[in-house]
Order: sequence, then structure tokens, then C-alpha cells
Amino acid sequence: MGTMEGLEVTECERCPALVDCRSRIVSGVGPADADLLFVGEAPGQNEDEQGEPFVGRSGSVLDEQLRERGVERADVRITNCVRCRPPENRDPTGEELENCREYLDAEVERVDPDVVVTLGKVPSEHLLDRDVAVTKEAGSVETVDLGGERRDVLVCVHPAATLYDRSQADTFANALDTAATMAGVESDAGQSQLGDF
Repeated sequence: MGTMEGLEVTECERCPALVDCRSRIVSGVGPADADLLFVGEAPGQNEDEQGEPFVGRSGSVLDEQLRERGVERADVRITNCVRCRPPENRDPTGEELENCREYLDAEVERVDPDVVVTLGKVPSEHLLDRDVAVTKEAGSVETVDLGGERRDVLVCVHPAATLYDRSQADTFANALDTAATMAGVESDAGQSQLGDF
């Protein structure tokens, strides 16, 4: 029903509505051993067209905020709960999230990140398996069973939230500060580097 080669989902027909809407399967990008793994909800139109998560305006916000912490996009792994674009950019259904879950679990297990950062409400609730008030809980860390072992999951607002509500910019930045610290990003005179790179 689905094929995963390494970290890439190469074919899947589990969700008829998504299969009909997508132009491609959008797999995660970034190092297979990244310390930071960002998990979004699902690909949007730009991601579906380009075949990469977080390439639109939200992606630009994420890239800029990472750079401010001395981290390049190429140093982190970015993926989604669901790998195919839902029609009209609606939220993925519970069934769609579950259909794609084994791919996400396999990716988390193989990458083995120091911290998993959820970008927005859907991935936060999906990975923590509870209701999440994202703006209130942003920056909080919970340890859960994920990808075969106990892992730290950091709740973060979606980067798009900062575009529509400037008050979310500090919330987003503070959560990324916590993520960078947890992943061992060292700050020297304003310059920081991921320890393993």
C-alpha cells in the first residue's frame, strides 16, 4: 500500500482524496542524522509544486529564524505529518494522519534527533496525542514515545502565525531558542554553530 526507501516515501495510495489532489509525495528534507527535526502538518501548494516541505512564506520565516541562531536549513531535517497536499489546504483528517504515521515514525527513528519541534496545532496534537493550546504551550517540552523510544517534543507555533499575528514572532523565536539550546547550538560572540557540523 506504500513504499518507503530510506527516508523517502516513493509511492502510497492510502488516502484517495490526497492521491487525487497531490502532484507528488513530499518527503522530508535535510540530513539523515540531524539534531533538530521540524514536523509540520502537510504540504501546501508551494510544497506540492516544488516537492519540499516549508518552501513558501512560512519556510522563509523558518529559514530566517534559524539563521539568526546560527543554524542553516541544510543542518536540520524538516518533514510533515502527512506527505500529500490536502484539497484546498484543509487540515488532514484523523484517518489521513494515521495512514501516514508509520512513515513519520520511521523517519524519526532513523534520524534520531535530539529534539522534535512541532510547527503548529495539528503536528503538536498528533505527536503528543492530546489537545494542545499551541500559543500558550509554545516552548514547552514533553517526553513521549516516538519512533521507537522516548523523545523530547518541543511545541512551537507555526511560522505562518508570525505573518498574521506579529505578537507570535516572539513566541516563535523563544521556542526556537529552546530548540537550539536543546540541540547543543553554541553561541560565540553572536555566532552559533551546531556542535556536530
